[in-house]
Amino acid sequence: MTGPTPSQSPDPPPIPPDDPQRRLTVAHPESDGLQRVALAGGRYTILVPGARTGGRYCLIDMRIPPGGGPPPHRHDFEEMFTVVYGRIRFTFRGEDVSVGAGETVNIPANAPHFFRNAAPEPARMLCMCTPAGQDEFFLQVGSPIDGAAPGEAAEAPQGAGRPRAAELAARYRTELL
Repeated sequence: MTGPTPSQSPDPPPIPPDDPQRRLTVAHPESDGLQRVALAGGRYTILVPGARTGGRYCLIDMRIPPGGGPPPHRHDFEEMFTVVYGRIRFTFRGEDVSVGAGETVNIPANAPHFFRNAAPEPARMLCMCTPAGQDEFFLQVGSPIDGAAPGEAAEAPQGAGRPRAAELAARYRTELL
């Protein structure tokens, strides 16, 4: 016999009241007001920072040039990617999978992984991390991009932020492998 499902539990906790301090967020990827960094050979735009979600999650727009992507790593939070255009090769626990436009990949917490744009054309993904914090890590490690058009190529070469990433990784619950 199994126990009750969450919807059948005898005394579910009450739903908290609405927090009027939290506002609706509408993210326009081409907006001048967003924070952008060059990182891992690509251009990352923080669409919805954790500060706007009470730390529950963050959403990052990743534009990945051919050859771009982070080194192998793992972290203690969930990470989900939806490919908007292009193809990305994900390596998850040592196994490769190629993912194209419209497909979504969820990386479980603590699992070793990385991704690479192995195609000859640029790719774009949306990345959601829960809880938030990866947005802050990227802002600390990446090279700020100010005043450039959102679609322009990344300004930092592949691997440019690795020394800073290694220095800050543990603070942001990440281990570089």
